[in-house]
Amino acid sequence: MIAIGIFGPTASGKSLIGEALAERIPAELVSADAMQVYRGLPILTNQSAAETRLVAVWPLDHEASVGEYAALAHAAIDEILAAGRTPVVVGGTGLYLRAALADLALPPAPAPGTREHWTRLYDEAGADAAHARLQQLDPRAAAAVHRNDRRRVLRALELAEMGESLVPAEDRLWAEETRHPTLVVGLDLPKPVLERRIEERTRAMFDAGVEEEVRRALAGPISATARKTLGLDEIATLPREEAIAAVVVRTRRYAAYQRKWMRRVPGLAIVDADRSPGEIADEIVTLARTRERVPRS
Repeated sequence: MIAIGIFGPTASGKSLIGEALAERIPAELVSADAMQVYRGLPILTNQSAAETRLVAVWPLDHEASVGEYAALAHAAIDEILAAGRTPVVVGGTGLYLRAALADLALPPAPAPGTREHWTRLYDEAGADAAHARLQQLDPRAAAAVHRNDRRRVLRALELAEMGESLVPAEDRLWAEETRHPTLVVGLDLPKPVLERRIEERTRAMFDAGVEEEVRRALAGPISATARKTLGLDEIATLPREEAIAAVVVRTRRYAAYQRKWMRRVPGLAIVDADRSPGEIADEIVTLARTRERVPRS
């Protein structure tokens, strides 16, 4: 049996392709999206209407972690395979996709008080002082992280104190080993097509009521990780047309980042995504069946 991973930039059609695959082979969908794990933001996070595991599993006040997600994803994938079905892992969060498909060597949680110590340094002594300390402890991480990127500077300092690095000497993330035989497909689209889709999808979210959804979400407790949902702050603070423009810009930047992630995946099968979901699903089924592990209906 084989697992299938579908990765691609936002608005490339991952969910629809996953649904088309499930119509063609005995399969179940598993989300690998860092924000779709939350309940309460289905429009903003583009949650599929099709049954998908690991969607809306945590409330908005839950502090998510890759390690916690990985445990759930491994259990779901193992259960699907044990039932004789194909897990189709769909996601645009590269780290979550990899965490679902492989055993990651994740660093340990910091000791109590560590985050508070480095936060005080950053907030009281300033970004320059915190970054200078990082330069002393981990020059590689300091070279990779801008001093004004507060979150990453703090995380890098935490890891350095534990003898780990935010930028390890080896790229442990995208090694070839996976927990099960896996076909990982990357969706490729011409940049103008992707940018048009992003704008169309953004406007469709506003037409579907995303502004009211965001107001409801922010009326209650919300974790630091959930607050990172792309577009949340823009929709909450800007007039509608300004918010649409800002979300489009941020989403396009994120899509460019995701395309860079794709180039890091060893053995990735690039598929032309400027076609119907059904055509793409047919090609993926053919690719998978050449490995003689996908059961026929």
